[in-house]
Amino acid sequence: MRTLAVCFLTAALGLFAQSDRGTITGTVSDPAGAVVAAAAVEARNTETGGVYQTSASTTGNYTLAELPAGTYEVTVTVAGFKKYIRPGLTVQAAQTIRVDAAMEVGSATESVTVNEEAPLLKTESGELSQTVATQTMDALPVLYVGGTAYGVRDPYSIVAVLPGTYFAPVSVGFITGTTVRVNGGVTNSETVLFDGLDGSNLMGQVIHQEMQPSMDSVQEWTVQASNYSAEFGQAGSSVMNVTMKSGTNQLHGSAYDYFQDEFLNSAQPFTAEPGYPNEHQRSQIRKNDFGFTLGGPIRIPKIYDGRNRTFFFFNWEQYLNTTVVLPAVLSVPTGAYRQGNFSAAIAAAGNKNVGTDPLGRAIVAYSIYDPATVRSVNGQSVTDPFPNNTIPVSRFDPVSAKIQSLMPQPTCIAGPPCNPAGAVGNYQNTEPFNRDTRIPSLKFDQLIGTKDKISFFWNATRTFSATYYGADGFPEPISDSF
Repeated sequence: MRTLAVCFLTAALGLFAQSDRGTITGTVSDPAGAVVAAAAVEARNTETGGVYQTSASTTGNYTLAELPAGTYEVTVTVAGFKKYIRPGLTVQAAQTIRVDAAMEVGSATESVTVNEEAPLLKTESGELSQTVATQTMDALPVLYVGGTAYGVRDPYSIVAVLPGTYFAPVSVGFITGTTVRVNGGVTNSETVLFDGLDGSNLMGQVIHQEMQPSMDSVQEWTVQASNYSAEFGQAGSSVMNVTMKSGTNQLHGSAYDYFQDEFLNSAQPFTAEPGYPNEHQRSQIRKNDFGFTLGGPIRIPKIYDGRNRTFFFFNWEQYLNTTVVLPAVLSVPTGAYRQGNFSAAIAAAGNKNVGTDPLGRAIVAYSIYDPATVRSVNGQSVTDPFPNNTIPVSRFDPVSAKIQSLMPQPTCIAGPPCNPAGAVGNYQNTEPFNRDTRIPSLKFDQLIGTKDKISFFWNATRTFSATYYGADGFPEPISDSF
C-alpha cells in the first residue's frame, strides 16, 4: 500500500493569509514619565538580520506588527537621549508583547541596555494561548513505542501538555492521528494554520500522519484557546498556529534517530513453551525514526551573498518499522487431503452414522459423494460415496488444484493450541509488518525590505506499507493481508 500527500504553501503578502506573525508594542517616555513623540523604533531579528522600523506617535506609542516569529532586539533612538536597547525578545506567532522604553538624558552615542524579561501578563489582548517551542518539542516523548502501527513523531502530541485540552491517540491501520478537544469544545473542530495558511484539511484533524509535517521542521506550535482575533473566525474550539523553521545567517543543522528494538524490551514471563526457544518470549519490534536538518543563508561564492536576505531550511525524516506478528491458529490441507484422501475426516468424527439413504445404506458424517453417480431410485436422487472417502486426483478441478498448490504445509511455530499433525488448527506462522514513511520538507525565505517578505514551503509525506490487516501468515497471493 502506498500513500502520498504533498503540501505546497507560498505567501507573498500577509494580506492573503491569517497572521502567523507577532507584534511588539509599547510607549516611549522620558525620565519624568512624559511621553516622547516621533521616537525612531527599530526591531532587528538577531537570527536573520531582518530590520523592521516604525516611529512613535504623538502620544509616544509605537507598534511593530507582522513580525515573523523569532528573537529580536528593539532599539529606540531620540535626539538628546541615550539609545535604548532591549535584546532577547522572543516574538511568537499571533502574540503581542509589550516593551515600554524609559529614555535617559544623554548623548546619542551612549546607550542603555535593558535585559529584563518581557512581562508574562498579557495586557494587550484578551486571547488565551499557549506556545510550545522547539526545545520543548525535542524533549517531549512524542514517538509512540507501543503497538505496531504507531510511528513518526507526532507534533499534535504537544497539545497533551497544555491546560484545558483533551488528547488521545487513535490508529486506523498503519496511519495514526489524534482526537483533540479544547476547553470542552467540539472534538477535532480546531483550525490548523501553517505559516498563516489553512492546513486543517491536510492534517485531517483525526488521522493526519498521511500528511503531517516533520517534527523537526516545526519552529513552534501555538494553541489559541479562546478570545482570539476575528481574523480566525472560521475556527471551532481553537486555532493551532504552526510556524515552520527558517534558515538564519548561521549555517546550522542536526541529526537524530529515535529507535526501538525488541532487544531493549523486557521478556514476557511464563510464556515459553516446552521445546521452543526463549526468543519467542519477545516479539520482534524494530522501529527507527531518523533524519537530519540543514539551514542557513543561500550563498554562491563570488556571485551572491544571501546573508540578511535569502535563507533556506531543509529537513529529511524517515520512519522504518519492521514488526512480526503472530496470527491466530488456522487450518490448511494435510498431505492426505492434498491427495484427495479424506478418510481421516470420518475417523475424526467417530464414524458417526447420521441416517440411511433410499437404498438403506448408512449415511456417515463427513462422507464425500461422487456427483458422477447421481441417479433416481423410486423418485429419489441417490449418490454413491467415493470409496474410502478418497477423490481421485484425476478428478481435481485444475483451478482448485492450482489454488491448493499455493497453500503452505501444516506448521506451528508456537505451542498449543496449534497442532501440525491434526486435520484442523494445524497452521500458524508469523506475519511481517513493514512500514517506510518519508517526510522531506524545504523552506525558502526572501527578505525584500522592512515590510515585505516572501516565503515558500514544500512538504511531502510518502508511506509505503505492507500492513497486517487480516494477518494469517499465508504467503502471497493467497494471503488476505494487505
